[in-house]
Amino acid sequence: MKYLFNKLFMLGFLILVLSAITTKTATAENIIMSSGTEPMLDVYKSPSCGCCQNWIDYAEHAGFRATVHDTDNMSQIKAERGILPQYQSCHTSVSEDGFIFEGHIPANLVKRFLANPPTDAIGLAAPGMPMGSPGMEMGNRRDDYDVLLLKSDGTSTIFEQIIAAK
Repeated sequence: MKYLFNKLFMLGFLILVLSAITTKTATAENIIMSSGTEPMLDVYKSPSCGCCQNWIDYAEHAGFRATVHDTDNMSQIKAERGILPQYQSCHTSVSEDGFIFEGHIPANLVKRFLANPPTDAIGLAAPGMPMGSPGMEMGNRRDDYDVLLLKSDGTSTIFEQIIAAK
């Protein structure tokens, strides 16, 4: 009887531990959002850019708080942040920690980056204005595109490839 009791006790204990582990396992998105405060972004855009406002609406719906700064001098904003011309898009977002997010980047990638910023990174970029990216929706039209990890030395690597569903 004692043997059976010990086995049942151990089984119950293992179930409890596994339950706690699976409950505590979190994605980058959950880690950021569980703090009770939404990640804050300062978003710099041209006053007349509709796709930028679409991305801001998307980001807010995804759990970000955005402070919008309309400016006619986007070139200066990008230069001050070290965003080289080959990485540029229409709007520039800056996190509270000073990381930059250039263009139409999916919110889950911004959250993943913020949860664990790579060493020597200044942020992410989705160069140009890829069709079908957040804020650039055009029906079923979708482009494949890369979200780049921007490094402090001016180089980049691919952070995530976005492949359009065919």
